[in-house]
Amino acid sequence: MSSIKNVLYFQSGLGVLANVFLLTFYIFIILGHRSKPMDLMSCQLSFVHIIMFLTAGDIWFSDLFESLNIKNDFICKATFYISRVMRGLSICITCLLSVFQAVTISPSTSLLAKFKHKLKKYIIYAFFYFWTFNLSFSSNQFFSVGAYTNVSETHQMKVTKFCSHFPVNNIIRGLIVAVSTLRDLFLVGVMLTTSAYMVTILFRHQRQCKHLHSISHLRISPEKKATQTILLLVVFFVVMYWMDLFISSSSVLLWRYDPVILTVQKFVVNVYPTITPLVQISSDNRIINVLKNLWPKYHHTF
Repeated sequence: MSSIKNVLYFQSGLGVLANVFLLTFYIFIILGHRSKPMDLMSCQLSFVHIIMFLTAGDIWFSDLFESLNIKNDFICKATFYISRVMRGLSICITCLLSVFQAVTISPSTSLLAKFKHKLKKYIIYAFFYFWTFNLSFSSNQFFSVGAYTNVSETHQMKVTKFCSHFPVNNIIRGLIVAVSTLRDLFLVGVMLTTSAYMVTILFRHQRQCKHLHSISHLRISPEKKATQTILLLVVFFVVMYWMDLFISSSSVLLWRYDPVILTVQKFVVNVYPTITPLVQISSDNRIINVLKNLWPKYHHTF
């Protein structure tokens, strides 16, 4: 069990550092007025993932709030609420990235081509809608989560050292689960549809290039590289989402959280926010050039 936790802590540390680096980079790009719409979305996603790591478990905030003499009930409600909001934003922004890239690479003769300029214009509105919806929708955490009271009559389900889920009305719980599942299935469906569309476009482009040039002289365009990055992120997200959904559904149906299963679930949930910045860093030529310029200075200093 301790070895699993050590892996989880290493994963969280790596994820936080990578996302902080990416967030800092995109902030400088945005403040320098050289940003692209994709940079705004990546910046938001990095911020969301940092908060996801910080609220992934009770260990991050427990010592801080305990030293401030703040009750565990507040810790539980705050961390679970923020965590749920961030997870909702993560799937929404990932879906937006997929849709934006699909529209960006669509041929001028396609129906999506006319949305290219409109999509850039309404990205800010999309962010506002995502934040408003997820902040509102996740408010049920204030009523269904609280400090663990160690009273068996309440039928509470302990999920961390200090926190537990409390039973709510079956109709309300069913409604919340149904709306949440429909939202996620819709967004995942959109991601899969746009991903299939992008794969089709890339395949057509690759086949056309083979007729015009030798394969050895083919070069990957920035648009194609960005599309491959988005496709990779979508694949990671969808796989991890279904694994997390299976674990969560099993625990809710059995109304029982095993500590090992909970730790494995945290690892699964954190895979996507850990992989995302590493993939983006390795695929963004601007970041690669910055790192190449910094390496000689770092090597010379030490």
